[in-house]
Amino acid sequence: MSIKSPMISRRHLLAGAGAGIVITGLGPFGRPAFAMGKIRQGYQTNIWGMPTYYMMQSGILKEMGIETEEFAVPSGNLTMQQMVARQVDMGTYAGPSLLIGHDKGGLVGIAKIQNVGGTIRVMARKDLGLKKMEDLAGKKVANQTGSSVGNIFVDQLAPKYGLTKGTFQEVRMNVNDMVAALAAKTVDAMVCVEPYNAIAEAEDIGTTIVSYTDVDPLPVFMAATPDFADQHGDTIVTYLKGWLKIADDFKNNPDNVAKVIHGFYTSKGYKLNETTMKNALSGIVVDPGFPNDLGPYMTKHADSLLAAKKIKAIPDMAKVLRTEFMEKALKA
Repeated sequence: MSIKSPMISRRHLLAGAGAGIVITGLGPFGRPAFAMGKIRQGYQTNIWGMPTYYMMQSGILKEMGIETEEFAVPSGNLTMQQMVARQVDMGTYAGPSLLIGHDKGGLVGIAKIQNVGGTIRVMARKDLGLKKMEDLAGKKVANQTGSSVGNIFVDQLAPKYGLTKGTFQEVRMNVNDMVAALAAKTVDAMVCVEPYNAIAEAEDIGTTIVSYTDVDPLPVFMAATPDFADQHGDTIVTYLKGWLKIADDFKNNPDNVAKVIHGFYTSKGYKLNETTMKNALSGIVVDPGFPNDLGPYMTKHADSLLAAKKIKAIPDMAKVLRTEFMEKALKA
């Protein structure tokens, strides 16, 4: 077994990959970069946060004069909570978490950064021989309660197969702890995200029951606190220009992207090769923008969250999705 302990300590999280506060350095041709502003950047240490991590490591923000302070956590719903508490300015998470964050703290989406449906799976211990969702009845299922993935599983996916509350045992757990729990046989299945699914598969620990590619495209948003959006519009536009360049790296230089992100996980003690890393990244499509179908998509999730009493009302999507910053970035 090559998985020693997938738990990421507070010290590791704060350290990032040798980064804590990334200060503004030299711009192109060795000139000091013009100081656009500082962003307290939240990101999750699962695969969803790795495009953000890659952008900070690439140096492009430094060249644009943007200083960032990193706040790394296991999943995006924790970043959302930090933003509601105004401890972080910006961060990534999926639609359900954005809707909850808007409901609780007025958080807004400034861009759809990526689609990640292909990075989520419901996986079971291989030794149990579970093949379909109905097989999870009576089983212990690890789930990051309160996350977008967790909410979709509990409120939408599981009930579709008759798995209502009480028909299975939900074990609350951070995604970065799930593979070890599966290996130790303390849970029977997990609702998890890459690269942990790829690790479980490579280590012959788990098998896939359902991929979210068949459930939800899961657009991931870059969100901002409303006060940061209102006070630092120029910084946000410049920041989003950086994202447009990073998207080109994911499309045209995937080997370098995989190398950087592989280094992040190996620095945390994970034993995975670059091929496994590339497989984990293959489920992410980095394509910053604001597709026209996001409004209906978000309304559907808002309906589910309201029914589950996780938000107080269906919001005005024009207030949730602030498209003006990306529109300016695309025109520049």
